[in-house]
Amino acid sequence: MDLKPQDLLVLLKVAAHPPQRWTYAALGEALAMSASEVHASVKRAVASGLAVAPARGEWSPVRPSLLEFMVHGVRYVWPATPGPVKRGVPTAFGTEPLASHLAAAPGDAPVWAHPTGSAKGPTLSPLYRTAPQAALADPVLHRLLALLDALRVGRARERRLAATLLGAELKQFDTAGTDAGR
Repeated sequence: MDLKPQDLLVLLKVAAHPPQRWTYAALGEALAMSASEVHASVKRAVASGLAVAPARGEWSPVRPSLLEFMVHGVRYVWPATPGPVKRGVPTAFGTEPLASHLAAAPGDAPVWAHPTGSAKGPTLSPLYRTAPQAALADPVLHRLLALLDALRVGRARERRLAATLLGAELKQFDTAGTDAGR
């Protein structure tokens, strides 16, 4: 089974909110996806080793594998496409946690094009079409997606910093320790 970008969106949403047990319908609603899309994403994530399913109906992301894939693979598998300057939702180094670490000239920070966005800048294709909407509704998910975008488009220094911060964020969310050491 080939991974799809929405699979990573589903994994990040769940990783950001442990130990909450999500139904496929609730995840779908939170991510503006159908329950069947979420179910298929989970199946692909488990098949790829980015999630485990110890019991029927239960599953969780494998954070070390997820981090490794995001740091070393995502920019090659799903590269971000830059676009024209538009209004949108800040991402990458245009929002926290990177914004306080890196200086950017006004209007230089990337955004996901979105009508209710709070910034103007060069557009960046989101990981998945519903990512901006999901990020607006969930600040924790927004942080993770922004770090992921920095890995997808950033220069070496930005990628190193994003990888460090992403590792810290994922470790912070692993309060249950359910997938430590896997």
